[in-house]
Amino acid sequence: MSKIAFIFPGQGAQYIGMGKELFENIEECKNIFNIADKELNFELSKLCFEGEIEELNITENTQPAILTVSIAALMALQKYGVKCDVTAGLSLGEYSALVCSGAMNFKDAVKLVKKRGRFMQEAVPVGIGTMAAIIGLEASKVKEACNEAKTSGIVEIANLNCPGQIVIAGEIAAVELACEKAKEKGAKRAIVLSVSAPFHSSMLKPAAEKLEIELENIVLKDMSIPVMTNVNGDYIKSIDDIKSNLKLQVMSSVLWETIIRRMIKDGVDTFVEIGPGKVLSGFVKKIDRNLTIVNIEDMASLNKAVELLKK
Repeated sequence: MSKIAFIFPGQGAQYIGMGKELFENIEECKNIFNIADKELNFELSKLCFEGEIEELNITENTQPAILTVSIAALMALQKYGVKCDVTAGLSLGEYSALVCSGAMNFKDAVKLVKKRGRFMQEAVPVGIGTMAAIIGLEASKVKEACNEAKTSGIVEIANLNCPGQIVIAGEIAAVELACEKAKEKGAKRAIVLSVSAPFHSSMLKPAAEKLEIELENIVLKDMSIPVMTNVNGDYIKSIDDIKSNLKLQVMSSVLWETIIRRMIKDGVDTFVEIGPGKVLSGFVKKIDRNLTIVNIEDMASLNKAVELLKK
């Protein structure tokens, strides 16, 4: 029996115009944007559809924007009765997955991730930390490179995305040195990313502590769909674990490849990326090219996905 997973993108997938077609064509999608605008007390929809990319790229704007587009796209898909057997999201995308599962209310989630974005940005002043993608080097060698570069400061593995793509994060000098060490060890490329902070590293501990306080005000419900978490690459066993996972997630490695491999092991053969871009589809393809992978971000991709999924 074939199984379907809904997967949700994280920060970096944003672009001007995202969600606009869905907003203009589907009432349920429009409602999600209207809720976000009201809850955040500013026109997030306008920023997504026709704003300045520099403003959209500010972390505390990016996070609620991607969440909103993702949940709007989810509503579009659910209108056709398509359901999933399991869900997960990369970093910020885990909040979309929790909304999808019914554990978290969208109104709460959109306000929470705006604060999460602000806390993450405030944790490390601009110009102190960075991130880099190491291409074509196994995890153990990347870890060695990080350990050898610690003479220049903090540097850690932030994301294990797929075979041959690992992201590191930390202080600028240490990340740059780790990139050099990785190349010496055989990495094809080491690309410093244009991000504003060293996400998913221990340097984000102040953000995690602030987020923990905000999470105390969030009321969670039982999950109607199993959710997998970035922190350990496994299923969330109980709603009691959700808040501690979300706190840890800010300053821990994202075990995305582990999540996808576990889903495949458990019978998932169809992955639906819901939200802006196709980054996660690319990761899944690198893990296993024989899977069915579709994405939903506009009317054309929605129609294509529905046609395939309703067969």
